[in-house]
Amino acid sequence: MQQLLSGVNYTENRNYIKELLGVDRSFDVVEKELYFAGLSASYYFIDGFCKDEVMEKIMEYLYKLKADEVPADPDNFVKNCIPYGEASLVDTKETLIQNFMSGVPVLLIEGYDVMIATDFRTYPARSIEEPEKDRVLRGSRDGFVETIVFNTALIRRRIRSEDLVMEIHTVGKTSKTDVVVSYMSGRVDEKLLQKVHERIDAINVDALPMNQESFLECFYPHRWYNPFPRFKLTERPDVAAVSINEGNIIILVDNSPEAIIIPTSIFNITESAEDYYFPAVTGTYLRFSRFIIDVAALLLSPTFLLLILNPEYIPKGLEFISIKETVNVPVIFQFLLLEFAIDGMRMASLNTPNMLSTPLSVVAGIVLGDFTVSSGWFNAEIMLYMAFVAIANYSQVNFELGYALKFFRILMLILTAMFGIYGYAAGILVTVLCLIFNRTFDGKSYLYPLIPFNAKKLFRRVFRVNAGSN
Repeated sequence: MQQLLSGVNYTENRNYIKELLGVDRSFDVVEKELYFAGLSASYYFIDGFCKDEVMEKIMEYLYKLKADEVPADPDNFVKNCIPYGEASLVDTKETLIQNFMSGVPVLLIEGYDVMIATDFRTYPARSIEEPEKDRVLRGSRDGFVETIVFNTALIRRRIRSEDLVMEIHTVGKTSKTDVVVSYMSGRVDEKLLQKVHERIDAINVDALPMNQESFLECFYPHRWYNPFPRFKLTERPDVAAVSINEGNIIILVDNSPEAIIIPTSIFNITESAEDYYFPAVTGTYLRFSRFIIDVAALLLSPTFLLLILNPEYIPKGLEFISIKETVNVPVIFQFLLLEFAIDGMRMASLNTPNMLSTPLSVVAGIVLGDFTVSSGWFNAEIMLYMAFVAIANYSQVNFELGYALKFFRILMLILTAMFGIYGYAAGILVTVLCLIFNRTFDGKSYLYPLIPFNAKKLFRRVFRVNAGSN
């Protein structure tokens, strides 16, 4: 690595540091000149990343130093003359850039051939509040934010053990994004942990512009045609803490309010924190309800399409499900149009100002619920089943799993419309095969403990047992 400073010539070193950090090019890169104990010095920091009150205290202490109190060794200066806990020496260009651009103020002092980093940085951050997506009726109301130090503190608040480890990596040549790997020593799979570290160290990208998604695409490349999620993401520190205690690995990416849980199976993804904030019977019921709703959301509209196209398949006593009114638009096109219309309404709701969301929702409900049926574009039965599908998608905590089910539902609709019952069966087969041949990060089956079968673990995944049960 390149040596940071050339000798102890303060003027040359100062000019070099100013040019390196871009003091004269960027308005928010600030140089504060000091003079104490007969020495010239310069503090460099990024405006907005610095705790002013801490810098004021350090400068006040430095101004009180006398010439005979300043040691010749910079290491002793850090130990005896910097009244702050997080101070270290910076002796290479790479270390300076990484620290300074992360917000750490650095100090250049006349007579020293190294700089001093004093880590009293602070980041703009929103308040810690309950996540919008992972809400629960009972339980904690805090959630991860975009500042990684706050997120690690939320986990340590719940796991007060010396076995809890937080290891940090830096990813991206220009972004230099902090990535933290958290686990419990003694409980984690050491081979899996080593594989995680190797994958992170092997990432060679310029930046992580989309935070955890950019990281995951580099961390675990996979085939695009299998939409089932490989990881569980959570914004809840209680879920992350439970996963760590179970021997899993948590990855936190700076600027992202989500934690990545490794390894993850389909049973982990379908779990919700709410299952554990209610008694065991209630939690088990919620799990079964979620599973049944997911299966219904996948099969309801393709099954209805199959029965409409083949009335002879309709069981006796269920003849009332047939469409009574005239079908002006083929049923398959009605389903596909509504699939896209639901996503259009979801995207519109995200981009609608809060003050307009309620009236626009009313207008959209009237237009889609009444006028589209009366105009003949859609039949009432189609609207009913797609309304259930739209609501069922919101019962799923994991967005990626919800969209995976949506993609396979559309595939089943198209295959059923083209090939009848054979297309319907082929759609189910493709869905099952994508589940079976999907693999978790550690190479295990996506359906474990169902495949391979482990009765004890499967029981605990299907049924919510008491916390004290073995």
